Amino acid sequence: MRVGVHTSIAGGLENAAHHAKKIGCDTFQMFSANPRGWKALEPTPQDYERFREAREKSGLRPVVIHDNYLINLAAADSAIREKSVAAFRKEIERALALRADFLVTHPGSARGTSVPQAIQTCIESLRRAADGLKLDSLMILIENTAGQGSVIGRTFEEVAEIINGAEQDLPIGACIDTAHCFEAGYAIHFAEGLRETVKQLDRTVGVRKVRVIHANDSKTAYGSHADRHEHIGRGFIGKEALGRIVRHPKLRRIPFICETPIDRPGDDKRNLRMMRKLAGVL
Repeated sequence: MRVGVHTSIAGGLENAAHHAKKIGCDTFQMFSANPRGWKALEPTPQDYERFREAREKSGLRPVVIHDNYLINLAAADSAIREKSVAAFRKEIERALALRADFLVTHPGSARGTSVPQAIQTCIESLRRAADGLKLDSLMILIENTAGQGSVIGRTFEEVAEIINGAEQDLPIGACIDTAHCFEAGYAIHFAEGLRETVKQLDRTVGVRKVRVIHANDSKTAYGSHADRHEHIGRGFIGKEALGRIVRHPKLRRIPFICETPIDRPGDDKRNLRMMRKLAGVL
């Protein structure tokens, strides 16, 4: 089992690796720039070098980048779509310079169009953003969503359609979020529900294409379609169910990364420890 958390880049990109190592992570996720603005301050060559050195010394793997929250690769609005494609291309370029293993993105929103059309737009936007770039060992991961509003990716079928449509042109897989599954209506809080969910995941996306799992409890109820993360074991999914997930024979070898709240100093380390406790490795 490899488990980690999303860490901050405050004060320098390399600090994400330093903090992940300090609290005992095996892997970690980070942003490569401001996640809530269109204009990102681009790192310098020295910034990238310091990060690569810190990551190499830490021995942590894989390194996962999460993209900007404003990006909507499925946008019907051409202006938003063009800004999103340009911003995602920058995300790819930064991930390559950081020598990250995975770049996670939400598939976007179908507002103003149909779900099938939004999926096709997302596929085309992914191709355009990566056009001419050599991704080497970097893989793009499509994250499932809670299904809030008009977002696509609430079902495994939609995630699979995006992956299948883009995989001939770029290395692509899936990132599955436990809170999003629960909030979208997958009954992972029951043993039988988890078994059926994993079967559905394997029939659609394929478990072999799931390269990262976001391990989050949920602040909102089953089927709420409201994306709100909670500390491990303190939400509506609960310790027992999350324990079954991290011990599941088809899932336990996939890296787990917590995106849980930081309400008090040390919360990330406590969630990390709880994950290991639920997995039976403490």
